[in-house]
Amino acid sequence: MNDLKGKKILVTGASGGIGNSIVKRLNENGADILASGTKIEKLEELKSRFDNIKILKFDISQSDKIDKFVENATAELGGSLDCLVNNAGITIDNLAIRMSLEEWKKVIDINLTSTFLLSKSSIKKMLKNKSGKIINITSVVGHTGNLGQANYTASKAGTIAMSKSLAIEYAKKNININCISPGFIKTAMTEKIDEKFKDIILSKIPSAKLGEPEDVANAVLFLASNQSDYINGETLHVNGGMYMA
Repeated sequence: MNDLKGKKILVTGASGGIGNSIVKRLNENGADILASGTKIEKLEELKSRFDNIKILKFDISQSDKIDKFVENATAELGGSLDCLVNNAGITIDNLAIRMSLEEWKKVIDINLTSTFLLSKSSIKKMLKNKSGKIINITSVVGHTGNLGQANYTASKAGTIAMSKSLAIEYAKKNININCISPGFIKTAMTEKIDEKFKDIILSKIPSAKLGEPEDVANAVLFLASNQSDYINGETLHVNGGMYMA
């Protein structure tokens, strides 16, 4: 069973559709969760729906405050941290020749640098526990590339490579670091996609449908549980067959 009873888990980007589903699934399996995001009203709503959930508003772009954030989150969870789910991220799309340095740097800083800093701070906590798990949410386009997303794809591909390096460094300390790479998932973002472009996307997916946020949450549940204890440095693809590694 994927029993997470008593496990202390920090989830970033919890106020979005995928984040909501991750929190729900982990909660259903007994985890104590600190849900973080930038939209306090959505976090409050999340807290009202589930037991054993604490919330903390935080913008992960504040890189100089990440250590303190992890410290506060760990304190809220009772002083220990068993699992970090790095789900927060942004997109700022543009064709390469039109992409400003600011657009490049902001996506890299939030999606890659802040993910590294959150992982680094969390690993320090996990070393004290002599165990831990980090789950980084990446993207299928980090493997395939995508039109108008040089910054985003670079940040996600970088996260995958970084996760492998961290996995090598801390495997002997009983800390597992893995990625989940979603394909196109039904969210507020994909709802805005033009129907013609959506048809093109669907034509590339053998399953011929978009994924559900719950599909990603199920993968998180597996990697957070003891059923994945011998899986390290891997990427679990959740994309309906759109990309097969």
